[in-house]
Amino acid sequence: MTGNVIETVMGGVVLVVAALFLFFAYSTSQVRAVQGYPVTAQFDSVTGVRDGSDVRIAGVKVGSIVSETLDPKTFLADVRLSIDPAYKLPDDTVAKIVSAGLLGDKFIALEPGGSEQTIPPGGRIKITQSSVSLEDLIGQMMFSPSGGQKKPEEGESPPK
Repeated sequence: MTGNVIETVMGGVVLVVAALFLFFAYSTSQVRAVQGYPVTAQFDSVTGVRDGSDVRIAGVKVGSIVSETLDPKTFLADVRLSIDPAYKLPDDTVAKIVSAGLLGDKFIALEPGGSEQTIPPGGRIKITQSSVSLEDLIGQMMFSPSGGQKKPEEGESPPK
């Protein structure tokens, strides 16, 4: 009978430790969506980002992606961002989709410009750069002429 009591107490201790671990992980991570003012940006491709992905300035999270839609007229991806109200973005801010590492998650990196004018709530970031596809880069390397050398024409001998 004492074996059952000990197993029950140990099970309870394990559950409490697991709950504390989850609480600690949630409270120290920046998983929560940032509540702020809305800003939109248009990209050619938003491959790799999704709703809830980070928006960062200099590596610091200042917002999150709220939604992604396709503009039926231009066929560009409209991305709606939520930016922390503590940060007022200049109207010449650049938005880029970048990767956290070679195979890491992608996020939107903002590079504020030097303009005195700011993007109002509901405004648009005009300068954007879409994500770079690793597959496209590998394809370019594989099928490009090696070393930038041109092929010898007929009758010419290859360079030595």
